[in-house]
Amino acid sequence: MSLLILLALAFAPGLAIALYIYLKDHHEREPFGLLMTSFIYGGVSTLVTLFISWPMDLIFVLRDDSLSDQFTNAFFKVALVEEFSKFIFIRFILYYNKNFNEPFDGIVYATMVGMGFATLENILYVFQYGIPTGILRMFTAVPAHGCFAVLMGYYLGKARFTHRHEWAYSLFALLVATAFHGAYDYFWFISFVPGIWLGAVLSLIIAVVLSRRAIRLHQQASPFIPVSGRPPENDLSV
Repeated sequence: MSLLILLALAFAPGLAIALYIYLKDHHEREPFGLLMTSFIYGGVSTLVTLFISWPMDLIFVLRDDSLSDQFTNAFFKVALVEEFSKFIFIRFILYYNKNFNEPFDGIVYATMVGMGFATLENILYVFQYGIPTGILRMFTAVPAHGCFAVLMGYYLGKARFTHRHEWAYSLFALLVATAFHGAYDYFWFISFVPGIWLGAVLSLIIAVVLSRRAIRLHQQASPFIPVSGRPPENDLSV
């Protein structure tokens, strides 16, 4: 029974977020098989992360009690490596799929990859540290990965369909996800500073707000909406 509880805790948050984004795709939903493939790509991206991280761990020896070392750890050893590992599957494989035919699909595929990554990571954490960790991550780390994915997917959707500055938008997609991921992790990594963990909560709240806005903007930008019912295009920045 405990094994089933651990599995449920590990899988539930990632699948719930994936289903939420799928249901937000109001105008032209993606093939289920391709969504599952995208989810699997996310799991495979964890292997890419390990492949990149292993030599970095040998080269960079960072102190746990150093603010500057943990900045490097959060933004470069963790955030950039993990987001790049997911990015390559979205940008170089799913991006060119014929079913990627509206801006919102960037959010859909990025989220499926992100949740595949987060779910496998969650399995490892939950089985190592138990139920309390699973419950904590259900409301923190997994939703955070979901937000990073939505923000990356938003800009990849713009890259795919604005027909200008394609690579600039693609690079910005990676950098935005990395920036939010790094900020979130950094405040947890320096939790030896009293109360600093509140910074992680604040960064997650900001990411959630921006993600909701990104979802709405790409829903409104769908080419499958009749022209008469389409609102004027806006921008994610506030």
